[in-house]
Amino acid sequence: MKFTADFHVHTKYSRATSKAMDLEHIAEWSKLKGIDLVGTGDFTHPAWFKELRGKLKQLPSGLYEHNDAQFILTAEVSNMYSKNGRGRRIHTILVAPNLEVAGKIGKELGKRGNILSDGRPIFGFDVKDIVKLCLDISPDCMIIPAHIFTPWFSLFGSRSGFDTIEECFEEETKNIYALETGLSSDPAMNWRISALDKYTLLSNSDAHSPAKLGREVNVFDTEMSYKGVIGAIKHKTKKNMLFTVEFFPEEGKYHFDGHRDCGIQFSPEETKRHKGLCPKCNRPLTVGVMSRVDDLADRPDGFVPKNATPFKRMVPLQEIIAEAHKKGVQTKSVQSEYQRLVHYFGTEFEVLFHATEADLASCLSERLLQAVVKVRNGDLIISPGYDGEFGRVDIFTKEEKVLAASAPAELF
Repeated sequence: MKFTADFHVHTKYSRATSKAMDLEHIAEWSKLKGIDLVGTGDFTHPAWFKELRGKLKQLPSGLYEHNDAQFILTAEVSNMYSKNGRGRRIHTILVAPNLEVAGKIGKELGKRGNILSDGRPIFGFDVKDIVKLCLDISPDCMIIPAHIFTPWFSLFGSRSGFDTIEECFEEETKNIYALETGLSSDPAMNWRISALDKYTLLSNSDAHSPAKLGREVNVFDTEMSYKGVIGAIKHKTKKNMLFTVEFFPEEGKYHFDGHRDCGIQFSPEETKRHKGLCPKCNRPLTVGVMSRVDDLADRPDGFVPKNATPFKRMVPLQEIIAEAHKKGVQTKSVQSEYQRLVHYFGTEFEVLFHATEADLASCLSERLLQAVVKVRNGDLIISPGYDGEFGRVDIFTKEEKVLAASAPAELF
């Protein structure tokens, strides 16, 4: 069975997250996007766990259902500790087979730290111990290192991580089967590191608001059950994991290197020429994902492993509409057009990937059709993010925008 899954999300109990990230809105937006299976997020938080236990209905597949959307139990935790003379900050995604196991994990973590203040709790012990803790409770759990190249909070982060998976997880490395690429890297970047070939590369939204769900997803062709999902991740093949959908990594806020306070944005080559220092203030630059991949890579850019899972790139439909209409994403006209298109075609992914140009032309303005086609063809202008600043993806060139300014209203 072919289905789309987004495992990594947050809820209203996580910091800097929309109050609308509740089960009802997550279910609603998952269906709008075309996500068949979505993570619950934050199951370690007692108040959220109480809601999950009260509202979710377990299905024979081992998955859960609410308002006709299917859920899998997930959470993200942060481990901040010192190892080998350096401070480490590692985030991991926990996946649990049922509410009983998720509750036991939350209870054990509650003995080791504060699980009440944040949906993504922070612990002071070694991240390898989170693997052992979960698997001791149930061998059916899965632990996935999150956004593995983010500088400050990840497995390979330039400011907080390690150079190898083995250095980080030691004897628990054998229990790591998958890695989350994160918004600032894509599979092609990870393919440059041969040591990662045996791992399944997953892509998730890390959504903090309902509209951000599905900005990265995984597309499977296997039994849609807990065992089916875990089995497909553990034993990846091109047959059971079809592809991932990717945010343009340049949009990620740590793609390039730089120093935001001084407005300095550097490619890896420029960083090396400046010896890692900001030319304005002489302080160390925040080294981003591209540089970190370059440091660890043992393959050239463009290398594709034999067992690689393909991927597709995407710009969210609301952003496409906003640029075509020359309006803000949150404006009433953009939101109204988004709802109209999604309800007409069924899901956002249907508009972005599957509908024919002829079908789109029957429902979209000329300008919006042009924008969707340009995104499908990768005909974009991209400015990479750096040091906490999100990058920018423009669909139309400056010249095209000038021409559009004098175009007839019906084009929009």
